[in-house]
Amino acid sequence: MTKSNVKASSFFNRIPHAITMLFGIIVLVTMLTYIIPAGTYERVLVDGRSTVVPNSYRVIPSTPIGFLNMFKAIPLGFKEAVEIIFIVLAGGIMFGFMEQSRAVENAVGTIVRRLGLKRKNLIIIITTFVYGLLGVAVGYENNIAMVPIAAVLSLALGGDLILAAGISVGAMTIGFGLSPINPYTVGTGHKIAELPMFSGAFLRSVLCFAGLGIMAYYNVRYFKKITSNPEKSLGKGLDMTKLALSKPIQEYRLSRKNWLVIGIFSAGLLIILYGVFNLNWYINELSAVFLIIALLCGLASRMSATTMSETTLKAVALAAPGAFMVGFATSIKVLMEMGNIGDTISHQLSTLLQGLPLYASAVCMSASQSVINFFIPSGSGQALATLPVMLPLGESLGLTRQITILAFQIGDGLSNLVNPTLGGLIAMLSMCRVPIDRWIRFIFPVLLSVLCVAFLGLIVAVATNYS
Repeated sequence: MTKSNVKASSFFNRIPHAITMLFGIIVLVTMLTYIIPAGTYERVLVDGRSTVVPNSYRVIPSTPIGFLNMFKAIPLGFKEAVEIIFIVLAGGIMFGFMEQSRAVENAVGTIVRRLGLKRKNLIIIITTFVYGLLGVAVGYENNIAMVPIAAVLSLALGGDLILAAGISVGAMTIGFGLSPINPYTVGTGHKIAELPMFSGAFLRSVLCFAGLGIMAYYNVRYFKKITSNPEKSLGKGLDMTKLALSKPIQEYRLSRKNWLVIGIFSAGLLIILYGVFNLNWYINELSAVFLIIALLCGLASRMSATTMSETTLKAVALAAPGAFMVGFATSIKVLMEMGNIGDTISHQLSTLLQGLPLYASAVCMSASQSVINFFIPSGSGQALATLPVMLPLGESLGLTRQITILAFQIGDGLSNLVNPTLGGLIAMLSMCRVPIDRWIRFIFPVLLSVLCVAFLGLIVAVATNYS
């Protein structure tokens, strides 16, 4: 092993446990409230949503967070994240019932048997792009129910849970983050900028496809590495209870009950898609549908009331650590609001962009959005908070509005791959039982590679006056 490899390995090995990492961030944000001045932008309601007024930033009296309030922010974080916490539990319950019926295991085993184990790499590539397209077209948290299926598939192929997260969470995050039809970032941005909705889709589509290609390449490379040397697996010691296949591939078949359960699950997904796109459904409605699917799967499998009750509690026990992490991470957002330093950070970053060369300003604008995303993890929320400031600034620097929105989309979307304050990321990682510290060790090279390609696309956009 070379010196550089040793250094890189030791760096990633020093990444602390997820709980330790998040608590360290909580302490850091608390300390920052004593260092960074409190400030705020004026906000107005536009179509029922709070939007920043450009050039309205003002300093307000500091509101440093005391020792008691630092810990008080933790239960407040759980209170604010209760919807995402419950969808983790509801998704876990639904998958618990599907697992108890053996429908998922038998379906994955049958698919692998029919495609053949000689085509493992092709299966990984195809499923990476399928999950990526789900992120592009369906959304982010809306796909949480699909994550455990990748876990079963990865283990069936001889991979691990880290690979499962790469196939599902990594692909969906990149697909959603760079989606040309992302309603939360691109859609909101175009509305604020008064541009045609989802205009400039060609360049975004190219970047999205390239990002998913890089993700698929890294997934296959990681799979080859751990199959040739299992000791290099980042998934060692992770809980694989009821995810691994229980018998040889050749023995897998789908029964009528399995087909019925799969049919119920598929119908539920179609109902969710209809509700999301036509009835403005969001997390609570999805949780309700997950619970209905779980109940119907239990009835279709002819489970007794006692079996259904025990299955529910076992599923909740497995999902509970991930649900806890969602609430714990959200407490960071609560601390930012208590300390009133989020707007100050946004203002200072926008000020730093002034005077930079044209190409550097576009890339740095995107990088600044990545920093802001840590404090405002909501895509639409970040758009409403920063784009009214960034759009006029971009025009003063010589950047078109389309370029500013692309820079915002790249900075927001790709930093979601490693954002510990993003509840959706923590929730989906929890569905395949991967702690964020191990996830960062796996996904960080992917993030750097995709960022390089995306920044190159941003430079091309500046060179061609993308509009």
